[in-house]
Amino acid sequence: MELFKVPLVLTRQPEGGYTVTSPVLPELVTEGDSADEVVQHVSDALQAVLELYGDLGKLLPPNLQQDSDSDSIWFEHLVTSP
Repeated sequence: MELFKVPLVLTRQPEGGYTVTSPVLPELVTEGDSADEVVQHVSDALQAVLELYGDLGKLLPPNLQQDSDSDSIWFEHLVTSP
């Protein structure tokens, strides 16, 4: 399993729903009708970006990939309440 720590920006759309982008991976863009839904789509969007970078022979920005054998990794996650 590979672990990535990716900064994300959640933006409410005027027509409804949300968009998530990343300031360090401009190719990562996903949408959803709710904050919960769009966050669930992030993994698929990241996988598509990883495949794209691999196809192009492009390197990921430094420090995105985390050591999966590390005892702990600090991260933030969006949590919503009803």
